[in-house]
Amino acid sequence: MDKKRILKYFLFYVFTIISSIVAVILYLKYYPVESKVITETINKSVVSEQGVEEAIKGVYDSVVTVQSYYNGELVGTGSGFVYKKDDKYGYVFTNNHVIESATDYKLLLQNGEEVEAKLLGSDEYSDLAVLSMDKDKVIKVANLGDSDLVEVGNTVFTVGSPMGSNYSGSVTRGIISNKDKTIETDSVVTKVIQTDAAINPGNSGGPLVNLAGDVIGITSMKLATEEVEGMGFAIPINDAKLYVQSLENGEKIARPILGVSLINVNDRYSLYRNRISINSDVEEGVVIAKLEDNGAADKAGLKVGDVITKIDNKEVNSISKLRYYLYQYSIGDKVKVTYIRNNKTLEANIKLEGN
Repeated sequence: MDKKRILKYFLFYVFTIISSIVAVILYLKYYPVESKVITETINKSVVSEQGVEEAIKGVYDSVVTVQSYYNGELVGTGSGFVYKKDDKYGYVFTNNHVIESATDYKLLLQNGEEVEAKLLGSDEYSDLAVLSMDKDKVIKVANLGDSDLVEVGNTVFTVGSPMGSNYSGSVTRGIISNKDKTIETDSVVTKVIQTDAAINPGNSGGPLVNLAGDVIGITSMKLATEEVEGMGFAIPINDAKLYVQSLENGEKIARPILGVSLINVNDRYSLYRNRISINSDVEEGVVIAKLEDNGAADKAGLKVGDVITKIDNKEVNSISKLRYYLYQYSIGDKVKVTYIRNNKTLEANIKLEGN
């Protein structure tokens, strides 16, 4: 190959390389896609982190460690948060199971001060309780949000005292895993918000908070399963709002009843003991074992041995599920009850009475 041809090829390669470099430079200058994406991602992350920090600041000082005593001896700790203050007291939400076995209560504030508290009211079914404290000791009042607005994937965090007061003020972060879930514990069905934020013993009664800094739930370790990690639960704050006035006033929460004693269909031993026989084809429902004289069900014509299968067309497969549906109504409401008697499906309209 002669020198002219070699020079020609060399100049061609040099030109190609220089042209490629120039093209890349011009492309990145006028179309910086990757750089723009990276920059936007970083900016969004920074904004998100700042949002979490601001939300934490908005609620942090409202959170307290609830210390429960029985005859002067510490019997348990949990968490709580101040949700209201008037001209006399600060009001603290917590869980019923945090305070149920105690006679006296103290609150450890975020500034390290310990103050006396008084139990105003509690409710075992909803697992809620309200304590009061001296208003002058309140550092901050949390803002209550709207739990109906939460969406799966929303960022949330908790503040509480996992494992006791030594870890008071601990913050955990996660997302909403399920916004409308029901779980069953101790023959009680509860509607909950599910999150993967870590919830440990001692977190019970603390707030579940969104990025606006609003409390959307009250965490409850009672609802958690010890064998499963990354699955925590909180009572929706809108449900807690339904009961708060009664709790503040120390009133028993009135719920509707049918005036019956029930046995689950699959509890054959209890049916046998009560001398109740049902068709083997009936696999789901609850059986009336006793009727309160002149009670709501008695007035509607139901009898011992009837198998209730639906409440207003909602399937009833356990006593706890029937109670869950029933408690969504008010005393005085009318409900349609579907039941089986002598292998026939019947219906009755029942006016609910109070407990």
